[in-house]
Amino acid sequence: MEVEKVKGYLENPATIEGDKLPLRFFERLIMHGLRVDLIETNRIVCSFKVTPRLLNDGNYLHSGATATLVDLVTSAAVYAAGGSFTGTSVEISIAFMDVAYADEEIEIEAQALHVGKAVAVLSIEFRKKSTGKIIAQGRHTNKEEASGKCSIRFSKQITNPPVF
Repeated sequence: MEVEKVKGYLENPATIEGDKLPLRFFERLIMHGLRVDLIETNRIVCSFKVTPRLLNDGNYLHSGATATLVDLVTSAAVYAAGGSFTGTSVEISIAFMDVAYADEEIEIEAQALHVGKAVAVLSIEFRKKSTGKIIAQGRHTNKEEASGKCSIRFSKQITNPPVF
């Protein structure tokens, strides 16, 4: 094992004034460009154009970016189901079946399968918008805060989706 090579990979020498980055920088980096196409009770559908900033060394969407999208978009599905944004992830699993390259348009569909007082169980699917081919599927179990549910229920097709 080449210890210095591993150490060099993990201790990236790039100069970033880390403590001076904006609040929630990581989420903004990943979510920038996400468009919400549909919100209804228990379900959210989004579109996303894969950008070069989110590519790995293989020039396709980084699995870490996908994992972050799983966390953030399924958490929004909890809210769409009447829960809160204040839960804590207990478990996230992702099965990768294909890749998405730069400038490829993908669709992300998240569903709240169960939102109870203590736990939310969520699913998500990433598809190529042009073919419908599945890129990844994920599950997310979220521990809900004691405040539990709120009474929001809605169904709305968004004609001019916001871009984050």
